Amino acid sequence: MACLIGLAAAINSGVVFQPVLAVATLVLALTMHAAVNVINDYFDALNGTDAINHDRLYPFTGGSRFIQNGVMTLKRTAYLAYGLLFTSVLGGLILTYYVNLGLLVLGMVGVLIGWAYSATPFRLNSRGLGEFCVFLGFLGLVVGADYVQRQIFSLVPISAGVPYALLVTSLLYINQFPDRHADMVSGKRTLVVRLKSEHAVWVYLVVILMALVWLFGSVYMSRFPTSVMLSAMPLFFSLHAFYVLHQFSGKPAQLLPAIKSTLASMLSHALLLTIILLWNAS
Repeated sequence: MACLIGLAAAINSGVVFQPVLAVATLVLALTMHAAVNVINDYFDALNGTDAINHDRLYPFTGGSRFIQNGVMTLKRTAYLAYGLLFTSVLGGLILTYYVNLGLLVLGMVGVLIGWAYSATPFRLNSRGLGEFCVFLGFLGLVVGADYVQRQIFSLVPISAGVPYALLVTSLLYINQFPDRHADMVSGKRTLVVRLKSEHAVWVYLVVILMALVWLFGSVYMSRFPTSVMLSAMPLFFSLHAFYVLHQFSGKPAQLLPAIKSTLASMLSHALLLTIILLWNAS
């Protein structure tokens, strides 16, 4: 979805669409995302949080459990993780050859954020910086997809991508509530672990409101047509999620509807925004 927003932002600006580069961008983004997820599984197995997580809500929280359920060994998971990462880097270098060196800078930042999110010695997610990493990472995907088409940096994909990146951040954030106890015991001090439960709930609402304000601000500043405001409608799903979270933040088993609503908000917003940007393409 991040790539779709980036591509739509470029097309909306009048850039001639290059389908081969678009497909290559999407494949590389998926490969990189897979690498980050498997790296996270590997390091969560090392610190023990997934093994002791009895409050996980399948399939949204608590990792894939491939290691814990014997589907893959720890060693093979590491091979897969870094194999995907190497493939992403190699593919990114090839794509850079056909675009320009600006893409290399974006790619290097993205790889560093994705790896340092879980890997020692940085373990940024354990230092309460996971949300910031996810926000930057997914915003970077939007900017990168736009850059491959436009081949220069622009503020347009940033304006388009910030609300989506914030909604992805809200998904990571709410997923940490069922994992809170396991993360706390294993020393994985995420932002939800660091905050008191009654305070942590309100951060979710702040993130959603930030997405809403940014979206309306972009329209007000005439960066996008007024119809883009329609992509704010799915944020009502997020408000429902906040209501559920506020009621049951201490009862992980009751949070599944909130997680699903957050996911629906994120994906529906991205799809609507993409359609509107393409419809209004110059």
